[in-house]
Amino acid sequence: SNVQPPEKPLQAEEWNKLREDFQSPEIFEEVMLNSMIRCNSPIDVAKSLLTHLAKRNGDIAYNVLVKYLTLCVQQGQVSEIRDVYDIMKVRFKILESGAYNLLIRGLSNSDQWRMALTLLEEVKKIMIPSRTCYESCIKAASRHQEMKLAFELYDEMLAKDVIPTLDVLQSFFDYSRGMKDAELQKELFGILLYLRENQIYPHKTFMRSIKLWFESIPGGNWRGRLTNIKDSGQCPVCNHQLEDSNLTEEEYSNLSERIVRDVIHGTDTFRKTSPQEFEAFQTFVENRLPFDIVIDGLNVSHIKSRKMQCENLFDAVNCLAKENARLLVLGRKHMLINSSNWKREIMKEMQNKADFFFAENISEDDAFLLYATLRSGKHCKFVTRDFLRDHKACLPDSLTRHLFRKWQRGHQIVFFPSAEGRSMKFLPAFHYDCVVQTTGDTWHIPYKDVFEEKYSYQVPRKWLCIQQK
Repeated sequence: SNVQPPEKPLQAEEWNKLREDFQSPEIFEEVMLNSMIRCNSPIDVAKSLLTHLAKRNGDIAYNVLVKYLTLCVQQGQVSEIRDVYDIMKVRFKILESGAYNLLIRGLSNSDQWRMALTLLEEVKKIMIPSRTCYESCIKAASRHQEMKLAFELYDEMLAKDVIPTLDVLQSFFDYSRGMKDAELQKELFGILLYLRENQIYPHKTFMRSIKLWFESIPGGNWRGRLTNIKDSGQCPVCNHQLEDSNLTEEEYSNLSERIVRDVIHGTDTFRKTSPQEFEAFQTFVENRLPFDIVIDGLNVSHIKSRKMQCENLFDAVNCLAKENARLLVLGRKHMLINSSNWKREIMKEMQNKADFFFAENISEDDAFLLYATLRSGKHCKFVTRDFLRDHKACLPDSLTRHLFRKWQRGHQIVFFPSAEGRSMKFLPAFHYDCVVQTTGDTWHIPYKDVFEEKYSYQVPRKWLCIQQK
């Protein structure tokens, strides 16, 4: 399925010869174009193949045009992109999203970028434009210093639930550097609040763009410095006390009622667990409340692959039981069967130090974990490396989601094997809240060293403190 593209344009008979020698001639053109895209072949070579095709078949198939378009966009061949668009518009009334993505991306990187905006309008009539379409247009507008337009597109994107990449958020700060414009400032503060709202931690390069933007505001007198927040929650740079991670009594009871109702009695929990089992669990918990720490046993047992699963769990239980804490471990029935991973005597010893609930082997334990933790009260923490991502989706409004995340940040104990390999390390839950926050003349932004596509449960240890002198 791999062919080497020719170095220079060929005549019809030469193309025919190549096609006949190819093991499956009916897909020759597609394979050849894929190969040209991979090798970044000269455009006139690809064009000679299309000309040959048009002469032979009278027209060129849609998917072949899209492949040719991919090559044009890859090389920034603007006039070719426009020609392909004209051909497609005449021959196909409506294009699919892949072609629109390519056209908009290709045009937005050129001096014909306004045409990309026209195309975006066209796409909107038939579907919600993809993230790529929006972001190509936003970047084009930003590059040409049309920040108002860029932000209109950004707001529209959010309104349609199209999630922006960190890359485009960063570009707003990069292109707004040095501008004195109160409206623009408000929009950029809005992006920082978006990071707060969604518990997003920028990576180092994005954080630097934010810092440089603040410091470039004419007459703004902002200064950014990197720091680590003290355990007390005080910033060593500006001595400001960060927001407390604790919920008020009222917030806590609202949240726990909401979660017990929506998440636990909602439809999705019981997909993986039987109502009988969950009732048995509730009875078990109610008879033994309150717990101090609830542990996702299966999750913890996998922490070190070289160790027996029951030993991993044993280490964690020993480590957490030190302060006479009352522990509940959520286990699985298979842990009770003596096996190479689950030794009966180790299990017995653990059961002296913690309460165990053994669920059916397929149960979804997030609901169990949340129920036991929330029913135990505000002081109770939980241990898992999961991020409890899906429960956020079941919570109907943004306020409840915000409270859930905040509660999670303050109650989730994260653990990992320590470097020397002996013990486990636990990251205790913070007393201060680890999200972007502002007092007006200060901003505190937690950031990560590296870019992570996936949300992470590990809260950053590093902060950018920005203050206005």
